[in-house]
Amino acid sequence: MRWQAFLEAVQERGAYPSAREAERASRVVLALLGAHVVGEERNELAAKLPETFALILLNPLQAAEPLSAERFVRAVAAWIDGATEQTAAWDTSAVLSVAGDAAGEELLERLLLQLPPGYDLLFGHPGGG
Repeated sequence: MRWQAFLEAVQERGAYPSAREAERASRVVLALLGAHVVGEERNELAAKLPETFALILLNPLQAAEPLSAERFVRAVAAWIDGATEQTAAWDTSAVLSVAGDAAGEELLERLLLQLPPGYDLLFGHPGGG
């Protein structure tokens, strides 16, 4: 997926007034996600993202333990200036739903198997994983 197409999709889903806000959310969410998915699945997802976001996913912020979906959203809120848990949940879902679409059904299912319960909703994929 190309940079512009990815950002436009995130901007549309997140109803962001600018591509800059969509990019900020994408950087934070993908950096955190990269700490939670590993191996071939992480590499495959990175291959489907724009190069800049792929590098962010592959060089993640470190996580001491897998975060529950709720704690993941709180971590996003902590990394985005002025974010609340509600806005961070919105940011997370906007970015992960686009990343999930880019990944495709089969890869998304494998990614969800690596993540704690609840991430299926963040990816806009209820009932998965």
